[in-house]
Amino acid sequence: MVGALYRLAGYLMLRCLAFQPIVSRFNLKCLVTSMVSSLVAISSAMAQVDVDSFPEAKLDFPIADGPFEPTWESIDEHHPGEVPWFREAKVGIWIHWGPQAAGESGDWYAKHMYLEDHSAAANHRERFGHPSEFGYKDVLNQWKAEKFDAERLMDCFHQAGFRYAVIMGVHHDNYDLWDSKYQPWNSTRIGPKRDILKEWVDAARSHQMRYGVTFHHEYTWWWWQPAFGADTNGPLAGVPYDGNLTAADGKGTWWDGLDPKDLYGIPLTGYPAYEPIHLIAHGRQGIFDHHQEYARQYATQWALRIMDVIDKYDPDFIYTDGNSTQPFSGKRSGSGWKCDAAQRVVAHYFNRTLERRGDIDTFAIVKFSRPQHGLASTSESRVSGGINSSRMWMGERAIGSWFYAPDFVYDSGSVIHSLLEYVSRDGNFALSVPLTPEGELTAEATTMLEEFGAWMKINGQGIYGSSAAFTFGEGSHQLPGGGLNQKTADYEFTTEDFRFTKGKDGALYVWCMTVPDDLECLKIRSLGTSRKGVSPPPKSVELLGSDAPVTWKATGDALEITCPMMKEFRTAVGFRVQY
Repeated sequence: MVGALYRLAGYLMLRCLAFQPIVSRFNLKCLVTSMVSSLVAISSAMAQVDVDSFPEAKLDFPIADGPFEPTWESIDEHHPGEVPWFREAKVGIWIHWGPQAAGESGDWYAKHMYLEDHSAAANHRERFGHPSEFGYKDVLNQWKAEKFDAERLMDCFHQAGFRYAVIMGVHHDNYDLWDSKYQPWNSTRIGPKRDILKEWVDAARSHQMRYGVTFHHEYTWWWWQPAFGADTNGPLAGVPYDGNLTAADGKGTWWDGLDPKDLYGIPLTGYPAYEPIHLIAHGRQGIFDHHQEYARQYATQWALRIMDVIDKYDPDFIYTDGNSTQPFSGKRSGSGWKCDAAQRVVAHYFNRTLERRGDIDTFAIVKFSRPQHGLASTSESRVSGGINSSRMWMGERAIGSWFYAPDFVYDSGSVIHSLLEYVSRDGNFALSVPLTPEGELTAEATTMLEEFGAWMKINGQGIYGSSAAFTFGEGSHQLPGGGLNQKTADYEFTTEDFRFTKGKDGALYVWCMTVPDDLECLKIRSLGTSRKGVSPPPKSVELLGSDAPVTWKATGDALEITCPMMKEFRTAVGFRVQY
């Protein structure tokens, strides 16, 4: 923070010098010191108190009876640890779909449409009109999801090899995709007037797929701040966006009886920060001390909405988004307040699991949480350095972006390479495939899923139920981070790049990250018999998906495999090595 302030001060100083070029060294030092002091004071005004010393508020809404108390210590003590079905399933479909797809502008469209210089704002104005007249609430109303068929889509996902579903319940837009008890702005009342979540859950159950529900609404209470603004330029400069409307303004409209405050929250004013509060998501921290009563109310509702889903839909896991160690931490995406809402929700969830199922086969994903029993984590859009067996986790990647936009690149090779990067490091893999605003897969997405499914039918025995081997792999190439796009589609691995998994059958699976030439000799140096930790020579080596015999020999330097004819293979090939 201080470094950033010095950089900003330096920039301002140079601007001043453009007008007054002759300044003594002493005066320069005084000028910089004065600017930094002023900026630190301004920044501190957003964080009125030290976050670490700020007491964690204890909420008091009731939770289900049981041994789990609303503390991380109690949860760690009573949860049994790794949940076996999660490792067995290994490959998940990330269903990141809702009304923000209507903007056809990728992730965070609902917020970006209120930032007048953003491309999503231009798309919105061309498609729907100015946000003072047609705001996000109106986007919700026009979103009908008229071609959405959860059963048909889940069948497609299952055929492609996915064995669990990660289903979005509510995104940062604050619109619940179920028959919500606590949020009137939901899909059964506005838009499609359907319980979208229930339809997904029923489809997952009919295919014997486990499922979790994700909650992204911790951001919401500050994420929406641009909706309270107005254009600074152009013919409608100064005309307030629709976030400024009140319940009284809805009389006689389609949203009569609804309060925009329940969707957009309230303007968080009185913090003279040098940047807008809605930018706080990526690294700032602080307690919004002017809005503590509102913070308590919002955090309580945040929790009750998750508990509503737990009680109605009995998910196999719950997932809270964020980039702090827990929701409402006072730091990073959990900024603004500090409370135990997350602990209460997780304790309620596990007590309810015991009540319904008799034992614990559920868990909670809390991104960036500390390792402990009951909590899993994710690695979003990036590949970590090496094996992580300290906890349950999954890598998650999106085709293109986290909501639909035209011209995404649908490449099964990017999906297969992502899968191998994560499972070789002892993680699961969940793939987000965008649905159109109407609720369909594009033709290109369908082809991609069919190709991935064909690969999984051949190679799934080394994926499902697998764990990390003695090393994740070898070679100098690693799939780039970010969304799966043209860059990942064009990325080239070589026949010196390998990944490893240990199958549930006890065999070692060696994955060549590209398809070798016919009769090419692969040298897997990690499996040389002189290498530390390597067993004696293997008993057998076979190429998955082929009946052709594989010629091989084990030397001190490498396991050498001479490939048979390879023309039928695509993207990557697997060898089953039995010791």
